Amino acid sequence: MKVQPYLFFDGRCEEALEFYRSAIGAKLGMVMRFKDNPEPPKDGAPGCGPGNENKIMHAEFTLGESLLMASDGYANGKPEFKGFCQSITTKDDAETKRIFDALAKGGTIQMPLGKTFFASSFGMVADRFGMPWMVITQSD
Repeated sequence: MKVQPYLFFDGRCEEALEFYRSAIGAKLGMVMRFKDNPEPPKDGAPGCGPGNENKIMHAEFTLGESLLMASDGYANGKPEFKGFCQSITTKDDAETKRIFDALAKGGTIQMPLGKTFFASSFGMVADRFGMPWMVITQSD
């Protein structure tokens, strides 16, 4: 069994993928746009309305060793991420700071990066899309 995050950016998927690529080194894999769907859209299907042909129906990207999937979903322009948090574990404090600072650019710091009883560096941030992240340095 495998569990992987599937993130819905509600019309901002391409922007998010580019942000994660340039900010934290995500590697883009497969991308399928709604116009590439070989089957006609079903009534009420997410994102399939007129004007959304170039929106992303499905994408895959990797961060380090992890595969994440993403979509524009209904493409309404207001992504909401509630009830979960992506967690990135790094090998050293410098990498933790670099990633935390990159995710915080245009976002909201929820817990400033700092030393805790469980890690030499830990912080929480919601990026510019509202995606919540925890960034932590691996304990030895």
